[in-house]
Amino acid sequence: MNDWELNPGNYVQDESGEFILKVDGTPRKKSGRAKGSKGRGYNYHSETKAKLAAKKAVREKQKKLKAAQSKVENYKKSISNTKKTLEKLDAKGAASTGNLLEAPELNSLPKALAQEAEQEIIFRANEGPQEDFLAASETDVLYGGAAGGGKSYAMLVDPLRHAHRAAHRALIIRRSMPELRELIDKSRELYPKAFPGAKYKEVEKLWNFPSGAKIEFGFLERDADVYRYQGQAYSWIGFDEITHLPTEFSWNYLASRLRTTDPEITPYMRCTANPGGTGATWVKKRYIDPAPSYEPFKGADGLTRKFIPARLQDNPYLATDGRYEMMLKALPPTQRQQLLDGNWDVAEGAAFTEFNPLDHVITPFDIPLHWEKIKGIDYGYASESACVWGTVDPSDGTLIIYRELYMKGLTGVDLAAMLTNMELGDPMSVPGVLDTACWSRTGTIGPTVGETLQRAGHKLRRADKNRIQGKIQIHEYLKLQQSGRPRLQIFNTCPNLIRELQSIPLDKSNPEDVNTNAPDHAYDALRYLIMSRPRIMDTMSRMRQLQRETVYAPVDSVFGY
Repeated sequence: MNDWELNPGNYVQDESGEFILKVDGTPRKKSGRAKGSKGRGYNYHSETKAKLAAKKAVREKQKKLKAAQSKVENYKKSISNTKKTLEKLDAKGAASTGNLLEAPELNSLPKALAQEAEQEIIFRANEGPQEDFLAASETDVLYGGAAGGGKSYAMLVDPLRHAHRAAHRALIIRRSMPELRELIDKSRELYPKAFPGAKYKEVEKLWNFPSGAKIEFGFLERDADVYRYQGQAYSWIGFDEITHLPTEFSWNYLASRLRTTDPEITPYMRCTANPGGTGATWVKKRYIDPAPSYEPFKGADGLTRKFIPARLQDNPYLATDGRYEMMLKALPPTQRQQLLDGNWDVAEGAAFTEFNPLDHVITPFDIPLHWEKIKGIDYGYASESACVWGTVDPSDGTLIIYRELYMKGLTGVDLAAMLTNMELGDPMSVPGVLDTACWSRTGTIGPTVGETLQRAGHKLRRADKNRIQGKIQIHEYLKLQQSGRPRLQIFNTCPNLIRELQSIPLDKSNPEDVNTNAPDHAYDALRYLIMSRPRIMDTMSRMRQLQRETVYAPVDSVFGY
C-alpha cells in the first residue's frame, strides 16, 4: 500500500477528494512524479497553496481578534473600577473636607491606576506666565521675554482649544521655512496624542482633525507673502517670534483675515517673541509701551491687548539643572540682557550705542523766546511723516529737540495744516529743512509737497541727505561734553525719536549706515536738521535775522529763500 493510503492524516485533499499534498508542503510521489509538479508547464500546486495561506491568515486574524477582545474587556473593567473608586473617594471627600486630594483612600489607589491617570494628561501648562497666556481672554496677546520660557510650545497648544469644532481654522506663522520646521516637528509629537486620528499633510503644511478643524503652518519671508492668504478666513492666528518680521504690515494684513462662521468661536490672535530682532521696535510700541505687564488695554485699532513677560525660571524643564541658564549667561552683553533677562530696552546691533535715556532724555521746560528754533521734515504718505523741532541753548550750544510730529497717511495739504497749527505762537527762527524728494515732479501735475508747504507759509530749504556724514554728526552730538552734558537732548514728549535712536540697528551689509528697513523716519528728520548746522547767533546777527523775517518774500520759486 502507498503512504497516503496508510497515513491519510499526513495529506490534504483537493475538491475531487484525491490526496495531493503532504501537510508539511512536500509533494507525494506517484508513478515517479509528484502530482501537480512543475513538469510540462503546470503551475506547482498554486491553488492548494493559496488555500493553505488563506486558512493560516484566518487563524492568525482570529487569534489577534480574540486578544483584542480580551484587552477591550480588561479596559472596560478597569474603567468601571476606576469610576467606582473615584465616586467613592468623591463622596468621602465631600462628606469630610470637600477636598478630594485629602481623602485617605487616595493613598490606597493602585500604582498602576495612578500611572494610567497620569499618562492621560497630554499637556500641563507651567504655572505662571505660560498658564496666564493660555488663559488670557484678550483678543491680541504677546507672550515674550527671556528665552526658554515655553513660548513656542504654548503657541502650539493654544489653537487646540477649538479643534473639536468643524469650523475652526488656525494659522501658525514663522518668518522662514527652516524656523517653521521645528514647530512642525513638535506638533507631530503633540497633536496625534491630543486628537487621535489627526492627519498631517506635508505638502500643504496642514493638520486635519477628526472634527473637520484645520491647523495650517505658514511662513512670511517677504511682506508680499501675506497675499497667499488672500480670501482665507481664520478663527485663530499666531505669530511665533514676531520680532523677526521687520514691519507690522504682515500683522495688519492677516488681522483682516480673522473671522469665522461659528457663533460659538470668538476669533483671536496670539504672538510670542524674544527681545531684539528687526521688528523689535514696532512690537515694543504695540504691546509693551502702552501699559504695564499683565494689564489689559485697548489699542488704537480697538482690539484688547495684553503683554505677558516670559521668564526662564518659569519653565521647570530648562531651569532645574541650570545648564541652559549658564549658556545664556555666556552670551555677549546685549544678547544676554535680551534672552536671559528679557530686557526690551536694549537692541542687538544698535547703531547708537552711546544713546542713554539718563543723559539724552530730559523733562520739558519753557524755552526762552530768544532761542533759535528750526525744524527738520521727512515726508511719507504710505509710511510715517516725521517732523522734529529743535532749539539751541546759547549757554553751551546744546541742541534740544522739544517737539515731534509722527503720523501716517498725510497729504502735503494735511501736513502743511498740521505744521501751521502746531507752530501757532512759536515762529521758526531760520528756514526748516525738507527731504529733497518732496520737490520732485516725477509723476505729478499739481504742486509738489515742498511747494505746498511753502505756499502755506513754511520757510524751507533742501536737506543735505548725505547718510554717512549725517550719521557721523549724530554720533558727535550724542557724545558727552566736558561738562558732562551731551550736545543733543530730547524732551520726553518725543517718544518716537527716542525709540528710534534707542533701537535702530546698523545695516549688516554697510555698517557705516543704519538699516533702512527698520523705522527711521524721526531719525531722518533729525539727521536733516543736524546737517543744516543749527548755530548760535550773536545779538546783532539775531537782529538782522529778525529784520529779514519781517520783509520775507521767496526769491527762489523752488526753494523759497
